Amino acid sequence: MPIPQDFALPVRMSAKERAFSQIQRWIIDGTLQPGEKLIDAEMAESLGVSRTPVREAFQLLEVQGLVSMHPGKETKVTTIEKNDIFKMYSTMAALQALAAEIAAPIIIPEQIEKLRSINSEFASSIKSGQVYQAMEVDEQFHNYIVELSENSYVATFNTSLQIHIRRFKYVFLKQPITATLASVEEHELIIKAFESKNSDDAHILMKQNIIRPMQELYDIF
Repeated sequence: MPIPQDFALPVRMSAKERAFSQIQRWIIDGTLQPGEKLIDAEMAESLGVSRTPVREAFQLLEVQGLVSMHPGKETKVTTIEKNDIFKMYSTMAALQALAAEIAAPIIIPEQIEKLRSINSEFASSIKSGQVYQAMEVDEQFHNYIVELSENSYVATFNTSLQIHIRRFKYVFLKQPITATLASVEEHELIIKAFESKNSDDAHILMKQNIIRPMQELYDIF
């Protein structure tokens, strides 16, 4: 189980939070591969914490569906199946398209400018090759629209799905820059739909923004 030695640990976090955050990132970016056995003692040594917070982190990751624990035996990174791409992305597309549709007639200029600023940061992250940061900023863009929809059910299901989609999205954002920059352009079209308060266009464009990567990812895997 090769573990990087040159990673930066988050500051002002408990040992459990630091372990959880870093192991989750390693699973998402593929450092820890699907099906790989996780050894708490090795993790603890690499992270500079005791085995207890690592085990607690494993429990949180199991709740998220990223690891499977078998007490007394082993803990493994869960596998991902190609067909999961369709299941996850089609559900996410429906949720976020609904959020965009709801947000369109009530969004205000200041909120539109915030979306444009986030999208600019997203473009910069892609162009500079900061894949993980690009993924997080892309989520920030979509999560803000979900927040604006003021629908707690959409928000809850969106958060749950996002964790698993991250493992696929990271692969997508590592593709050639011309493919990933298409997402930036789609974001701008969504913003323009918000400016005109066009709910139908916002719904269609948001769905397209989710479905296109789904189709491209399926061809990659």
